[in-house]
Amino acid sequence: MGFFDKLKAGLSKTKNAFVGQIDTLLKSFVHVDEALFEELEELLICADVGVGTADRILTELRACVKEEKMTDGEAVRTALREILTALLPENDGLHLETRPSVLLVIGVNGVGKTTSIGKIAAQLHRDGKKVVVAAADTFRAAAIDQLAVWCERAQVDLIRQSEGSDPAAVVFDAVGAAKSRHADVLIVDTAGRLHNKKNLMDELAKIDRVIGRELPGASRETLLVLDATTGQNAIMQAKEFKNAADITGLILTKLDGTAKGGCVFSIQSELSVPVKYIGVGEKIDDLQPFDAAEFVRAMFD
Repeated sequence: MGFFDKLKAGLSKTKNAFVGQIDTLLKSFVHVDEALFEELEELLICADVGVGTADRILTELRACVKEEKMTDGEAVRTALREILTALLPENDGLHLETRPSVLLVIGVNGVGKTTSIGKIAAQLHRDGKKVVVAAADTFRAAAIDQLAVWCERAQVDLIRQSEGSDPAAVVFDAVGAAKSRHADVLIVDTAGRLHNKKNLMDELAKIDRVIGRELPGASRETLLVLDATTGQNAIMQAKEFKNAADITGLILTKLDGTAKGGCVFSIQSELSVPVKYIGVGEKIDDLQPFDAAEFVRAMFD
């Protein structure tokens, strides 16, 4: 099964709850009028698109319907699909120009951060990159052990210390290992403690200083992992993390387990941070680079 088929299967809950209801609504209306737009807006909000984003979509849709003089539901459906696709910018991938480049991965516990790191490491390894992973989430011993399993599976090196170690010290060791082993990419796992924002910000700032001092001029990406099943709560998390770190991209996990896939549109609209990867399953190749056109096509086809 190709990834588009997996994506289509993974988005089936969102498709049924979102596009399925839109199709039913469009068939039930004889005329394209304000009552239809109001019903559409309610459906978008229920699909976790968010109030502000739904309003923006409907404003564009009303203008499009008026300009094109649309009178049937199928034309409205096509216009809505195009508006949703345009909301999501093209994913230009990871910027890893230097050797080594640094990939800092952040997110609260339980969102799939460690598994996402393992899957990205495996993809980079398959692409011929030498990867070193830093286990800088020293807050939980289980996180280090889980990361070790994924690194073994991905056939990449792991730099770790004991539970409770200084995360910045782990990063310092990992930078040294990445240099000496001529690694292409250093991936850094971090603790997911959002409840204590000051500690989180201090920790990320310390890690940032170590990387800046030891690898001046290195290409850097900071990816925030979000759990799609949490819908609008994911946006609240993202806003908190955005205040603590310079986020360059998002990883959206567990899209296969939710009807709230519409949150992708509100996340993009409210944060203006590109979605870099999406996850639609547990397997090592079930996390793939995000393609906006394919994402919308998987919901509408």
